[in-house]
Amino acid sequence: MLLEETPGYILRISHDDWVQQIYELKKYYSGIMRRWRIGTPILLAKKTELGDSFLGYGITDKVEMLWEMTPEEEHYCKENGWKCAITFKPLIRFDKPLPLKETFLASDKRKGSFLHGAMLTEDQVDTLLEQAEELQE
Repeated sequence: MLLEETPGYILRISHDDWVQQIYELKKYYSGIMRRWRIGTPILLAKKTELGDSFLGYGITDKVEMLWEMTPEEEHYCKENGWKCAITFKPLIRFDKPLPLKETFLASDKRKGSFLHGAMLTEDQVDTLLEQAEELQE
């Protein structure tokens, strides 16, 4: 039996206030659906002065669909076009963002918002996290 690889994903955050919300709540509201599972690594990216950069990452701890949320949270999601909430444990914020142009993704044709929801292999996630860790030293 072959073990199934756990894919990772890139989620691109478009607003500064949403970055703060994600790190305060340890929760990302998503308008796209992927194979979100407990244990899925997710790299958080945002446009910075250095171009699109990874701000940090999280490991999914819980995925809530609209019908599982409180009425208030469900209403908030529907207002913004979001379909689910991903709770992270842990959620790590890099001290120094890792610019995508300094990674293997520099040659990727997908840029900007087209990176949102992009799947990464386990090896690619490991490579990016190692590179981000080296940058923090």
